[in-house]
Amino acid sequence: MGLLDGKVVFITGAARGQGRAHAVTAAKEGADVIITDICSPVDGIRYELASKDDLAKTQALVEQTGRRAVSAIADVRDQSALDAAVALGLDTFGRLDAVIANAGLWDLGPKAWDITEQMWTTVTDVVLGGTFRTIKATAPHLVEQRNGAIVCIASVGGLEATAGYTHYITAKHGVLGLMKNTALEIADYNVRCNAVCPGAVDAKIWDNPMGHQLFVAPGEEADRSVAIAATYGYAPLAGRPALPPNATSNAACWLLSDYAEHITGVALPVDAGHLLLPGVNFAPQTEGPEADRYRSPAQSPDDL
Repeated sequence: MGLLDGKVVFITGAARGQGRAHAVTAAKEGADVIITDICSPVDGIRYELASKDDLAKTQALVEQTGRRAVSAIADVRDQSALDAAVALGLDTFGRLDAVIANAGLWDLGPKAWDITEQMWTTVTDVVLGGTFRTIKATAPHLVEQRNGAIVCIASVGGLEATAGYTHYITAKHGVLGLMKNTALEIADYNVRCNAVCPGAVDAKIWDNPMGHQLFVAPGEEADRSVAIAATYGYAPLAGRPALPPNATSNAACWLLSDYAEHITGVALPVDAGHLLLPGVNFAPQTEGPEADRYRSPAQSPDDL
């Protein structure tokens, strides 16, 4: 038996990275899934976002597990698009049991006071506003059946300050506030709401030329290998560089399952101990059996 046997899970930002991992992991645990993504560029974002082909690949990977998937192109900044995606899923599967509000983006930018109005709005409206709209689109159906669970994908950046992307950090802090208040207000209907707070995760959202710069001093050259090497310093657990996307998904699916039926309003870090550090691991373990076991592939998991 799987953790989510017979359930239907709605997932945003599901075309690749953590979202794809959420969909495939949920399917392996017995769920059918409703998957959405924007599948187009967003003005001002300097890395390539997911495509229609990426979303189709996620659907195919779900179907390879023997479970069903329905997909919809939806921008989480558009309430009507999310409502339509939920309606499509209900028409297809006849029910909705769980939600993973995953869609997000970021930009590595200037100091807080130099962020443009446009970029502030873009990042916060996707990361925080998109989570709000996802809850708005799905919660009424969970309330009506008086059962269900929501997981918001936040970040360790919602629990600490990190220089270089104030809009994203602020929005992730907001996601945790939204999660807690939603958990409080929806509890009367036997519906739970929690968050997963990933640390460094090996996905395209940062595995790109802009994202690589996060891990080096200004002006230094960076590529995937340099960035991966730097992530060893983000966690004290032996041999962990940036974690695989399913590290987040395993936690999210557990929180959606009946094993977590008494848990609500919780922000669960999945960060290999990052938040235990005083800011940096001065002696990261990059050699040895643990490092060999957890070493990242030469290519991004999305390319394999």
